[in-house]
Amino acid sequence: MSIKEQSLMTPYLQFDRSQWAALRDSVPMTLTEDEIAQLKGINEDLSLEEVAEIYLPLSRLLNFYISSNLRRQAVLEQFLGTNGQRIPYIISIAGSVAVGKSTTARVLQALLSRWPEHRRVELGTPDGVLHPPRGGGGRAGW
Repeated sequence: MSIKEQSLMTPYLQFDRSQWAALRDSVPMTLTEDEIAQLKGINEDLSLEEVAEIYLPLSRLLNFYISSNLRRQAVLEQFLGTNGQRIPYIISIAGSVAVGKSTTARVLQALLSRWPEHRRVELGTPDGVLHPPRGGGGRAGW
């Protein structure tokens, strides 16, 4: 089933790898093999091909979302007569232990920060959003 046909039936879309890779369009590869080697985690395989086929289309989509959000903020500021308070665009990555969340975050950080708009892209850890440890146990509490 084509992507167009899917979008008429459900808000969720399925892609095979070649369909997804084609959505990269003409986004240039901005990472080198050496940089990719530094971004990957221990015991993880991450190739230039995987970054090109998986992460570049994702960074392109995220760039569209971020740009759209910035335009929406500008419209709201104009309507309210306020002066540009910068609101962060937060991307959360969830998954089981040792599935590559940190590697995904580092690759996306590297790619998104190299878009022509030169966005400031920072990584945050869960420790930054959880409550401080309770009772001196050394673990973050909810």
